[in-house]
Amino acid sequence: MTASRPGAPDRAGWKVWVAVAAGGFAGTEGRYLLSLLFPEPAGSFPWTTLTINVVGSFLLGLLTVRWSGGARSPRWVQAAVGPGLIASFTTFSAITLTGVIQPDLLLPYLGVSVVLGLAAAAAGMALGRKKSA
Repeated sequence: MTASRPGAPDRAGWKVWVAVAAGGFAGTEGRYLLSLLFPEPAGSFPWTTLTINVVGSFLLGLLTVRWSGGARSPRWVQAAVGPGLIASFTTFSAITLTGVIQPDLLLPYLGVSVVLGLAAAAAGMALGRKKSA
């Protein structure tokens, strides 16, 4: 057995670490692609970002229930999809940037994002429970 630094991934942990990085790359590229396909003109409500965040909340809620209910997926797959793909796809930095660029839209956007994000996560979890039953 070799000693490693505290917090450093062990041999099996490297697979998870690489999976999160690959998922993160895919999530950020997906977000960027959607921003190119559906640009948000200056001064307009950030519908594309809101949609990305709500869809991501739904998917994370759905997958959380599926995985906690015993759905069989390797740990590295769960890491790639959850904290990798979905977390990078739905990043809080987009909300903060909106607040800096369009301060008049920050509170309405933040409110709508939180309410719809919570509703989407709950809907995803409900769907996940229904499919598990």
